[in-house]
Amino acid sequence: MKAQHSVGIVVPQTAHFSDPLPLKSGGVLPQYDLVYETYGTLNAARSNAVLVCHALSGSHHVAGVHADSGAEGWWDNLVGPGKPLDTRRFFVIGVNNLGGCYGSTGPNCINPATGKPWGADFPFVTVEDWVDAQARLANRLGIERFAAVVGGSLGGMQALSWTLQYPDRVAHALVIASAPKLTAQNIAFNEVARQAILKDPEFHGGHYYEHGVVPTRGLALARMIGHITYLSDDAMGQKFGRALRHDKPVFSYDVEFEIESYLRYQGDKFAGFFDANTYLLTTKALDYYDPAFDYNGDLVAALGRAKADYLVVSFSTDWRFAPSRSREIVYALMHSDRRVSYTEIDCPAGHDSFLLDDPQYHGVLRAYIDNIRL
Repeated sequence: MKAQHSVGIVVPQTAHFSDPLPLKSGGVLPQYDLVYETYGTLNAARSNAVLVCHALSGSHHVAGVHADSGAEGWWDNLVGPGKPLDTRRFFVIGVNNLGGCYGSTGPNCINPATGKPWGADFPFVTVEDWVDAQARLANRLGIERFAAVVGGSLGGMQALSWTLQYPDRVAHALVIASAPKLTAQNIAFNEVARQAILKDPEFHGGHYYEHGVVPTRGLALARMIGHITYLSDDAMGQKFGRALRHDKPVFSYDVEFEIESYLRYQGDKFAGFFDANTYLLTTKALDYYDPAFDYNGDLVAALGRAKADYLVVSFSTDWRFAPSRSREIVYALMHSDRRVSYTEIDCPAGHDSFLLDDPQYHGVLRAYIDNIRL
């Protein structure tokens, strides 16, 4: 990381909300906290704010470095001075969504009604609920309208939903490596991952906090399944191929192929810091998202209320959220008379491409963002 292109040391902030938040599921959060970070300076007109929405395992820590851990933001290559989302021009906000495990109110927080962790009693939350909570944070920060809302994968769904729930509050939406809803195959992958967690003996019906244990085996398996879908076949082949750790088969169920070692490492690492209940909630939010549901599946009609301009980006080797899914959004926006730009980036990395600093990809983002009028 080059110091001159970093926002530097950042400190998370917490906003407490005592007004109940009604949820799409019919539940209510009586009170809640949202942890967030900001980068750059809000201008006098309050017209330069950009909201960055995170994906399944993301957080509020979008850019910069935490002084205590040295952890770099998950999209630090995109956000900062001189970067495509330039903090010398924009005031950028990252929020940890409700139900998360990075400080915002979630299953690992105390339920005020019981004095114990929420656990499995935490209500289901949806993309729409996240957007409603983010809108309340924007109100708290004095932001009436975002210059842009940006997100990749599940974050892209939030960006799209912002333009439908609050059409007058978003000028531009950047929807990256996303989809208007999940396919049956995507839901199936999520269900297998959830079952790995639910069937872990340490899950205890979601109340494992009270038992002082963590369903690490199930959570690690869930992450391994996810990682397979985030990478393209070419990326796996180039990085690992069929390389054997011992240069020959040893006929064992221990790690032999390098890809096995990688998946186990990623799974174990993830299980060491993420929360299983958060994983369950977030994958269900993915499954439920379908803005056309109340329009008899008509995405054109669903997007008809939008007023924003859009940039939609897909990646050629992304089979989890394939380019055809992005084109569904583009088609519906065009037939809703919205201004939309679209590009498909040729990148070998699969779904994870949206997190990388591919020159063509970042060039497209920079060109679009530079033309946003404040």
